[in-house]
Amino acid sequence: MASVINSFAIRGVDAYLVEIESDTIYGKPSVSIVGLGDMAVQESRERLQAAITNSKYEFPKMKIVINLAPCDIKKSGSHFDLSMAIGLLIQSKQIYVEEIKSFGFIGELSLNAFLRPCTGVLPMVMEAKRRGINNLILPKENMREASLVSGINLFGFDNLTEVVKFLEKTKEYNDTIDYRQNHIIRTPSLIDFSDVQGQEATIEFITVAAAGGHNILLSGAPGCGKSMIAKRIPTILPSMTEEEALEVTKIYSVAGLLRNKGSLITERPFKAPHHNASTNSLVGGGNDALPGQISLAHNGVLFLDEIAEFNKRTLDSLRQPMEDRIVTVSRVKYTNTYPANFMLVAAMNPCSCGYYGYERCHCTDYEIIKYRQKISGPILDRIDIQKNVQPVEFMKLAGYEKGPSSAFLKERVELARKIQNARFEGIKGVYCNADMTPAMVKEFCVLDNECSSLLKLAFDKFDYSARSYQKFLKVARTFADMEESENIKKNHIAKALMCREMDKEQANMIIVK
Repeated sequence: MASVINSFAIRGVDAYLVEIESDTIYGKPSVSIVGLGDMAVQESRERLQAAITNSKYEFPKMKIVINLAPCDIKKSGSHFDLSMAIGLLIQSKQIYVEEIKSFGFIGELSLNAFLRPCTGVLPMVMEAKRRGINNLILPKENMREASLVSGINLFGFDNLTEVVKFLEKTKEYNDTIDYRQNHIIRTPSLIDFSDVQGQEATIEFITVAAAGGHNILLSGAPGCGKSMIAKRIPTILPSMTEEEALEVTKIYSVAGLLRNKGSLITERPFKAPHHNASTNSLVGGGNDALPGQISLAHNGVLFLDEIAEFNKRTLDSLRQPMEDRIVTVSRVKYTNTYPANFMLVAAMNPCSCGYYGYERCHCTDYEIIKYRQKISGPILDRIDIQKNVQPVEFMKLAGYEKGPSSAFLKERVELARKIQNARFEGIKGVYCNADMTPAMVKEFCVLDNECSSLLKLAFDKFDYSARSYQKFLKVARTFADMEESENIKKNHIAKALMCREMDKEQANMIIVK
């Protein structure tokens, strides 16, 4: 009868159970690994033979068949080595292990039988806990990351011999290090909104965007402070919950980008890809369908500086993720779905020369609209707040008066988020006003006759879309939350309508072809 060992594989950002079945058959000595494994899995044959031999065990001189079940799902990675080695030793009766089904194994083997760390350990541990596999054996270097999950017994080792002695109970496990200490590593922020001078009006709309999770576009002349403001937005976003932090850490673990292994990512991600970024790097892709920048910005900020310089096709690939908050990356070998619930912050110049509205600008209305049309209408329609940023006056720059601090603005943001959390309590996947569905907008964004009349005037003049109507109501709801108002009032609708300044500019332009 074949031996069966528990291991795990990654699909997207989640793990699933893989049963490693090992059997030895009389015949010409060979090793066959079946179950749709990639090249890293197939190459484990050589690593297995060398590691078992160098650990002073005998490699079976028989026909060896190793099956990775379920067999209809493609599998990748070198972390199956340890489970294959244990399965072979049990099958060849060189070791005997009681209750092997209660154990799971993760780890790559070197030729000298040392255990090397693997990527994607966090989701594997979470799946082991969900499956009721109470004991998990893995490389010692992955212990800190694995210990982010509580309620499961973790055992870290340096080599195959130590694992076998532990399983045979000839040597007790006596690791005294508490890996669950210092999970959270906080880096003091060197930037603060107090550095921004003379942009109080813009900062007010930025605060509203952060409070409601709304996408925002900043348009203004070069040097007016657009990028400076955008880079400080993460400092005022509310702190992540433990659930959100685990989601982000899991994505970085799967992508192999976890810098401090074992440290929970508690600061909201801030990703700022260059405008020459490819579509695959932005939304995800490659041979293994890995997560892209929008997934790495999950629960954080995706900053697109000089958005008009991005490839139009690349920008349009953001349409579906911005709407559905997930992205599905399909390749020949893999189809993975990744979360992509990010706050889009974009910056651009108002025209090709950058000085629209000043004497030095000689761009015609046609040239200005042509420049702005580099961003498609559907993308603009998905951006809730579109504000013009004015240059700062000399006297304000020369003065020593500081702007509002990030700590002060964060307090306001967190107060509004508390109201939203209470409103959406028990509704999975909805954390802020921007996440509301159309049905929820109807329930929580009720307008009186005065508000409806004001909104109707704007729609008749600028011919907004149905999506824009939903966006206006969500932003108005956030303005009301900022003032701790239970109902949306006329001034909240008026402020929400002020968020679309580019529409008003273009409505007054004369096009001469």
